[in-house]
Amino acid sequence: MNILAFADLHAHKVSMEKLRKKSKEADIIIAAGDMSIFGNHLDTVMGFLISLGKPVLVLHGNHESEEEVIGLVGGSMHFIHNSSFMFAGTLFIGWGGGGFSMVDTAFERNMKAFISQCSHSKKTVFITHQPPYGTKLDKIYGSYVGNKSFRTFIRQAQPTLAISGHIHETARKTDLLGKTFLVNPGPEGMLLKV
Repeated sequence: MNILAFADLHAHKVSMEKLRKKSKEADIIIAAGDMSIFGNHLDTVMGFLISLGKPVLVLHGNHESEEEVIGLVGGSMHFIHNSSFMFAGTLFIGWGGGGFSMVDTAFERNMKAFISQCSHSKKTVFITHQPPYGTKLDKIYGSYVGNKSFRTFIRQAQPTLAISGHIHETARKTDLLGKTFLVNPGPEGMLLKV
């Protein structure tokens, strides 16, 4: 299965056109938050994603609220925050929002249920806006700024793939955490095979 994942689009028109071209090779599209500029132009981006004619999994970032994204979900689009979605034998688990908090207690309250779901699936993709702590995806200016709760989950559940964004300086970087392939696909997106 081919996944087209992107993060931190911020309604950038040139990046949207690059995503349109790449979407032709994708089976499913993942938007890992910050599609808008503090909520502005979110309707344009959501309409663009629907127009691609593929299943789309969306999360809110720190530039848009849950309510704003939910209000614009349509077509074959699914809001995946605090939930899971099965597609082509792969389990997708999502957790949106977040900024620079190093611990997410709300996520931690749901962690055992998500780990249990992972144990029943051969392939799992974990989607967050904020990256896990202590990786190439969250290191900026010599410091790690990611989320320790997400790192703990990845260590315990060992999903196949973990997609995140938020840190613009690490766009297109990859890393490994145990057996999990980590990626920040950036605003122009990356095609990933799972």
